[in-house]
Amino acid sequence: MAAYLARRVLRALTTLLGTTLILFILVRVVPADPAVSIAGPKADPDTLAAIRKDLGLDDPLAMQYGRYLWRLAHGDLGRSYLTGRRVAEVIGERLRATSLLGLASLTVGFCLGMLIGIVTAARRGLSIPTFWLGNVLIYFFGYRLRWLPLGGYGTLRHLVLPAATLAIVELFFYARFVHTNVGGTLASDYIRTARAKGVPPLRLYFLHALRNALIPVVTLLGLDVAALMSGVTLTETVFNWPGLGRLAVQAVFSLDIPLLAGTVLFSAALVLLANLVVDLLYGVIDPRVTYG
Repeated sequence: MAAYLARRVLRALTTLLGTTLILFILVRVVPADPAVSIAGPKADPDTLAAIRKDLGLDDPLAMQYGRYLWRLAHGDLGRSYLTGRRVAEVIGERLRATSLLGLASLTVGFCLGMLIGIVTAARRGLSIPTFWLGNVLIYFFGYRLRWLPLGGYGTLRHLVLPAATLAIVELFFYARFVHTNVGGTLASDYIRTARAKGVPPLRLYFLHALRNALIPVVTLLGLDVAALMSGVTLTETVFNWPGLGRLAVQAVFSLDIPLLAGTVLFSAALVLLANLVVDLLYGVIDPRVTYG
């Protein structure tokens, strides 16, 4: 187990290193001039040259990349071109809003999706139109009744609509996925044998069928957690939610390269961490899984 964990951590670090190299190369091919982003388009040439020298942009690329890695190793993601603030600090501030939105929507969507998937697995043919229901809820509670604000952040009422929008998508996605996997497991020979022996339905569904269908579900859950925690761009933008997704959009439009690179690198690290946790959970779910 320890050897497997060491290999997986080493592989994750190697992947993260590759991500930093790709980001560094992409940043260098972007036509935007960082000096112009900082000083503005009307800055004189001497000011722009001084800024480039201060940022080390005139140094060889290998030296620039080495400095970039050295800063990353010390937890320094750089500073925003527009505000001058540390990128890690800005991401930390936005992480709270994204965590609140992501965990609220995922908790509701995953739990209800699992329940609906298990119930409908035993009653094939039941389905609910996902997009229709989502649009009806948003239109009904936001536009018609005006019970809930359509955007913003700060209170529980502001959380309801964006969380419900994400939860609805998660709910029916997991319901459909669990329905397929549990339904296939219920059709297996050992489940029919257990049913013939008089195993109670709840024990049959939750202990036998669900446990054996849980590995692919956990895989998707890990990726979803990473995606939600790194920011749901469209939802945060539509509802004016001050999370990491909206931060990345703002960085793109303002050509704030350090801020954009920091959010991308943070998202990549979350995905790698989620994959590692999921791999370790496989052995907990199914003891037959070996870490060779």
